[in-house]
Amino acid sequence: MNYINLWTSADHALNYLAFADSIPHRTEGEAVLLELVPKNVKRILDLGTGDGRLLSLLKIERPKVESIAVDFSPTMLEAARKRFAEDTTTEVVAHNLDDPLPTSLSKNGRFDVVVSSFAIHHLIHTRKKTLYTEIFDLLEPGGVFCNLEHVASPTPTVHAYFRKAIGIENQPEDPSNKLLDVETQLNWLRELGYIDVDCYWKWLELGLLVGFKPN
Repeated sequence: MNYINLWTSADHALNYLAFADSIPHRTEGEAVLLELVPKNVKRILDLGTGDGRLLSLLKIERPKVESIAVDFSPTMLEAARKRFAEDTTTEVVAHNLDDPLPTSLSKNGRFDVVVSSFAIHHLIHTRKKTLYTEIFDLLEPGGVFCNLEHVASPTPTVHAYFRKAIGIENQPEDPSNKLLDVETQLNWLRELGYIDVDCYWKWLELGLLVGFKPN
């Protein structure tokens, strides 16, 4: 009897996460991101990895991809190191995205894919743009940058609707959030040289901003 392990499928993992995760529609955005990343990529950089959630999803169908996961929170770094403890293809690096990305990240070459998930919105706007420049320089020609991000609503009413939808309408605003609208960020990416730039998925204040480096 052949044993079938469905956990090798990203779709199966996403179905579980859709049930377990508390953020509405988050796994929809993650699924679109996974579709944009080829299965044969060689190197992935995950900026603001948190506990490694997104990178672990990417590695389900790309288990041998060389990966670097970056975060600055000790709690998140500990969780990421625990998650990837048995994975010799993944390096977890402590670095604050407020500061320029270290040159050591590219010591083994540039990246086919750079991803980020709900992290860059914590940076001031000028740093967001300079980070997008640094990411462009780190990408291989033809590489893709996928930023699954918390973005600004167009009006206070839509912002209030989003907060209610995710169950935080009675909580104070998070001062660490420095939200920026989608179109400003897409225009930045285009100005910096990315091509095929678009918001490939969006639900209220959750958006997937994508750009490719020309070949």
